Amino acid sequence: MTNSDRREFLKVSAAAAALGAGAMLCTSSLGRAAPQAAKGRKTKRVVLIAFAGGVRTRETFGPDTNVPTLKAMAGEGVLYTRARTSNLGHFGAALSMFTGVSAPRGIRENARGNEPTVFEYVRKDLNLSASDVWIATAGGEQQVNYAYGLHREYGARYGATTLDGDGIFNREFKSLLDAWGRPREMPEKERDLYLRLRSALQTTQGATSAESAARVESYLLQELNRGTSDLTGANAGDAKALRLARNIVSIFKPKLTAVVLQNADIAHGSYNGYVEVVRRNDAAINELWTAVKADPELRDSTAFVICPEFGRDRDLNSRRGLDHGDGSEDLTFVTCLAWGPDFKRGAIVKDDVAVIDAAPTVCDLLGAKARFSNGKTLPGLYA
Repeated sequence: MTNSDRREFLKVSAAAAALGAGAMLCTSSLGRAAPQAAKGRKTKRVVLIAFAGGVRTRETFGPDTNVPTLKAMAGEGVLYTRARTSNLGHFGAALSMFTGVSAPRGIRENARGNEPTVFEYVRKDLNLSASDVWIATAGGEQQVNYAYGLHREYGARYGATTLDGDGIFNREFKSLLDAWGRPREMPEKERDLYLRLRSALQTTQGATSAESAARVESYLLQELNRGTSDLTGANAGDAKALRLARNIVSIFKPKLTAVVLQNADIAHGSYNGYVEVVRRNDAAINELWTAVKADPELRDSTAFVICPEFGRDRDLNSRRGLDHGDGSEDLTFVTCLAWGPDFKRGAIVKDDVAVIDAAPTVCDLLGAKARFSNGKTLPGLYA
């Protein structure tokens, strides 16, 4: 199968495979015309990276050389040095980046928000399929909740296709795999799982033949998981999420791809471990950025928006780590960047903005409207 054939096959089959037996059954977009970019914009695709887990400006755009990739991107884009955060807990703060609404969440809370997400806005307004909007996460039960909210005008039918760090799809699809085993090479002994997955795909999309469903089962997950099994170290979950995002962007060339990182939260117990995660994540972002720049179809049509959800305390704790609760500016302000074909080059915005501005900015870029967001489009962005 050639690269173009493979991409077309994956694009056509993605909705069925990704939705599995999940709540997004009602969305099918085979044969749907490709949406147009926002009027007058070169940007056709956006990669939104939540550099979550609590990352201070000191360890990113401070004097150290921890993030050469991010600094290079900022040199070709726009840097926001005072992005105000809300210390809502990691789950709530990261969710606010996708909804544009600050809402506190408990540390163990595991429920979807009431507000629509950027994924729902973009899919509904642009009439996009599930294969056009993805989110790759570092894993964890809470992170599947970023894909869509509970607002009655939006919801599951407009949600993002979700992959966790091990490449497993949405919550409902994941429960099936947890019960029957996770397919990698699809050996004979997993024939029962094979048949059940085929049934789920046929239920989702009646036009999918048994033969093509079987090809999806044995091929799609393997394709998306290329090169993730051997990733280890302090940022293994983040590295897998970023590698998955690179594969998604290269295969599907979607309108919106989001990545949620979280391994920086190791900082509570180890400052040095936290800095190592920041460095490794910067290198992994470079892989994704390099893949975009090397692709003729992507390099002049793709924008990146990268932002931490909040920072960390000013001073080390008793374990020589960094918590997040002192109210200092190290915690409440972070540095964000935007890189893309429509943006100013080498610009620095020192005025206060907000982390929740990420969602309406992405919507504006793609021609959607974040109707219920409290954020605003980032200022000083466009050339």
